[in-house]
Amino acid sequence: MKMFKRLHLATNLATLDEERKILDAYLQPRKEAGNGHLNILEAGCGRKCRLPLQDLQFTLTGVDFDKNALDLRREKQKDLHIAVVGDLRSVALEENSFDIIFSCNVLEHVDNAELVLKNFVRWLRPGGCMILMFPNRDAAYSFVTRITPFWVHVLYKRYIQKVKNAGKPGFDPYPVHFDKIVSRRGIYDFCIKQKLVMKAEYRMDRRPGLGLWLCTSLLLWGLATLSFGTLSVNHRNLLYILEKR
Repeated sequence: MKMFKRLHLATNLATLDEERKILDAYLQPRKEAGNGHLNILEAGCGRKCRLPLQDLQFTLTGVDFDKNALDLRREKQKDLHIAVVGDLRSVALEENSFDIIFSCNVLEHVDNAELVLKNFVRWLRPGGCMILMFPNRDAAYSFVTRITPFWVHVLYKRYIQKVKNAGKPGFDPYPVHFDKIVSRRGIYDFCIKQKLVMKAEYRMDRRPGLGLWLCTSLLLWGLATLSFGTLSVNHRNLLYILEKR
């Protein structure tokens, strides 16, 4: 449990450009580990990929339980070499076969997310890494998401974030579960149990428009105060790079 001592204020990636630079700086050297070619699994691939894959030679496998989203990915992005409709808890993939497993905003939607993470470990080659991006269960923002009904999430996405297709087939939002492992302490504990090396940890606390940000901040600070430190205002979204020994 010594790893818990590292629960510090992680570096914030305030923009998508900063996020891309971090991912690119890590991915480019990985070419050598795969003899110039990387076998990549995008777990819960959705409609588009946030990995910067330019200048890389790779085979990209996408797995998603939402056939509509996967069909849109294949029709519009056309970047998947292999597309699989399946549940990450039960889909059959070859063990020790991937150099990189990328999962973005997926784990919070899975009931029994730990099983998915254990599958990631099985599917990774020794020396391979998983890149995980997810909202922190223990953030005040995620607490609001957990206690509000799903139709509120759809309306927020559609009318506040102005995503006109929100809630339609193939488009988010999706219902959330937020298992306890989908948190900072959950991931640290999982690394200890599975003997994974934590190569990097970042937070992504990005501000919306000024007016919305002020209102949201007041609400989140109030919740964090009432929780006596159980909920965090920072570390709303997390990025981890974990390596299999």
